[in-house]
Amino acid sequence: MATEHPAERRAPRRHPLQVAIGALGDLLFTLGVLLALLVVHSLWWTNLTADRHADLSAARLRQSWSAPAPAAPPTDAAPPPFGPGDAVGFLHAPALGAGYQVLIKVGTDGETLADGVAGAYTAPYHSAMPWEASGNFALAAHRDGHGARFHDLDRLRPGDPLVVETRDHWYVYHVDATLPETAKDDIGVIAPVPVGSPYDGPGRYITLTTCTPVYTSLYRMAVWGSLVREEPTDPDRTPPAELR
Repeated sequence: MATEHPAERRAPRRHPLQVAIGALGDLLFTLGVLLALLVVHSLWWTNLTADRHADLSAARLRQSWSAPAPAAPPTDAAPPPFGPGDAVGFLHAPALGAGYQVLIKVGTDGETLADGVAGAYTAPYHSAMPWEASGNFALAAHRDGHGARFHDLDRLRPGDPLVVETRDHWYVYHVDATLPETAKDDIGVIAPVPVGSPYDGPGRYITLTTCTPVYTSLYRMAVWGSLVREEPTDPDRTPPAELR
């Protein structure tokens, strides 16, 4: 009697349900890998590229500040108008870490904020610049990815200083209130007199906004502050006491 060679033995036939489960498992594994790659891109890679762009822009701005001004304006003259994408200065928040610094540009569109900066709102309310007599200097930045400049915004508390640095002045604000969560379309939080803030009339305010909770864009949070003083910069750019 001939003996069947092992190689000629047929593999047991798999049940269709087993085949379906195996295919589903392969699909879920593939989707998991793709999702992990997407997370890596959205967080790590966008942070890396945003940091590079922000560092280059910050270096260019500081270099332009070190160049002599073309003409000496009156001491009470406001800086020239800033257009979309223009760099205004820097935001410092010592409560968020020693050396914390964020470049500020005009605009909150995706392209501007993707460069790892804080953007000054131009709509639905146009942010008042710090040197203006009254208004709200309202800023937005990403909480996760694209530099995540406002990742720890929830750590700010009333009394914490916020300092805006421009070419000619330091503007020192103190945090007055925070709004942990509100709707994404709550435009009142960036109004000239922010709705829900402790302010009941015109003043010189700053508002910081970002998404919340972390790793989502379900809601918006806000931090409100008011100007307590301004100081002219000196040739050494000696920072105010809050940053020393």
